[in-house]
Amino acid sequence: MNKKKKTLINIIDNFSRKKIVVWGDYILDEYIYGHTRRISREAPVLILSYKNNMFSLGGAGNSLLNLKSLGASPVPVGVLGTKKSGKEALKIIENHGIPSKHLIKKAHYITPSKTRILAGEESTSKQQILRIDKESKVPDTKKIKDSILNALIHSSHKADAVLISDYNYFTVKKDVYDEVLPRLRKEGIIVALDSRFRLLDFKNTTVSTPNENEAKKALGLDIYDNIGSPEKAGEKLLEKTGSDSILLTRGSKGMMLFQKGKKSYNIDIFGTDEIVDVTGAGDTVISVLTLALSAGAELEDAALIANYAAGIVVMKKGTAMVSIEELKEAIVSKN
Repeated sequence: MNKKKKTLINIIDNFSRKKIVVWGDYILDEYIYGHTRRISREAPVLILSYKNNMFSLGGAGNSLLNLKSLGASPVPVGVLGTKKSGKEALKIIENHGIPSKHLIKKAHYITPSKTRILAGEESTSKQQILRIDKESKVPDTKKIKDSILNALIHSSHKADAVLISDYNYFTVKKDVYDEVLPRLRKEGIIVALDSRFRLLDFKNTTVSTPNENEAKKALGLDIYDNIGSPEKAGEKLLEKTGSDSILLTRGSKGMMLFQKGKKSYNIDIFGTDEIVDVTGAGDTVISVLTLALSAGAELEDAALIANYAAGIVVMKKGTAMVSIEELKEAIVSKN
């Protein structure tokens, strides 16, 4: 095993029990499975013969479960409704042995859910034929904001990092962020951001992890046609966000890491570009990146480990998790 591989393995060995606060939008993912054998006589649609269903967590919840799978001690901060989707999400969290006392329960809020319907013959792989989203934004009231701020202050005591997962359901409030950020940075707590549409609202993070589409929307430009290159886009994002670093995820083209005062660092994809499912891959990237930084990794090494994790998880169906053993095996087996 070469020196670089040993360094990465040592970082992974230090993942255990790192305290990571996960602040963001908790989403319930439902998967409904069935068989398709005929077309309806009522309309030109498939008839699905229901077989079973299963629940998982998406959004901030997927990051939470990835951290738990990797041996960290994640602490969720967010808002859950008290109806069916909220109860199911809470049950999953508690069944994984994750403390829920900093999750705010709100009666009139509907926990966002995404129902994916997958169909196929019994002997074939099931394919997604429909997705139904039930969406709800967290109310912008002083009571909710005060509750979130209080939860962040208490949960971040002796934390190694705060991971922010913003899916645009507004659990992450800009004024709450602006108030809590100086406290976190002063205490040396890593602040990592994954924001779907509001990258420029949450500035001065330790690291932000946009994909190319998110970067393009944030800049209001096409990365290639208007700026000229992803390198220039990364430099522009560093300038506009004030972040210490940007990890730009580029799908089959890998990743690029940008840091203030340093040259960009290009990372090729791990594994094949024949991807099974990209669902939740961004959650995995920020989870592993944040955990590696908490374990003392340099940014380049943390990005490398996150890249290995992304290569593993996109070969699994649904919002999947990656394990310590899978990560180590991927690093050791890489030529």
